[in-house]
Amino acid sequence: MTMLLEVERLHVAYGKVGAVHDVSLKVSQGRIVTVIGPNGAGKTTLLGAIMGLLPSRGRIAYGGVQAARLSVEQRVAHGLILVPERRELFAGMSVADNLELGAFQRVRRGDRDWRRTLDEVYQRFPRLAERRTQFAGTLSGGERQMLAMGRALMGKPRLLMLDEPSLGLAPLIVREIFSIVSGLRATGVSILLVEQNARAALQVADYGYVLETGELAVEGPSAELAANPRVAATYLGKAAAT
Repeated sequence: MTMLLEVERLHVAYGKVGAVHDVSLKVSQGRIVTVIGPNGAGKTTLLGAIMGLLPSRGRIAYGGVQAARLSVEQRVAHGLILVPERRELFAGMSVADNLELGAFQRVRRGDRDWRRTLDEVYQRFPRLAERRTQFAGTLSGGERQMLAMGRALMGKPRLLMLDEPSLGLAPLIVREIFSIVSGLRATGVSILLVEQNARAALQVADYGYVLETGELAVEGPSAELAANPRVAATYLGKAAAT
């Protein structure tokens, strides 16, 4: 199986304060890998370092290329795309304009196929098609998350990194979002999913890592993590450990 992302012994600090310590993880082509853990564990920091938004020490290889050689823009152009926790939408622009901005790199290099991708996004997210002329700032929380994911898909990602996609959403919408995440794997998109909702994340992922206070506490196939007594008691509720 082709290894798409390899992170080895990653360290990230804010000044003298360490946030991520000696973290290693891998994402294979066509797989969903999740990183779960409590708030403040360093999950968002980890994604920021992989994306090149934060300085780090260690080795990050993406698509067989040392990521240190790639700027943030080059990583995006190579299909490494992050959907941030805060979604970072352009509230005063329409849904359609937000989506088209996601294809900026493709348009700049003359890729005329981006309109087909736009049609595919509207098929995957029918509510975005219904609201294509609305300002992004008028959407509900779930719709904003769909728009953030749709905008990322406009860039034709090989590896899509999702930071807390369920944050602040009602349970019914959370199930819908994770159903969409699962469906993306069938299109060949690999996913690195950072999530506090451990139950939902482990249900959809193939492999998982548990990050605590900036360090990896345990890792393994998702089914094994869900059955791990410590993980079940801490993140899934005690009933899940039985």
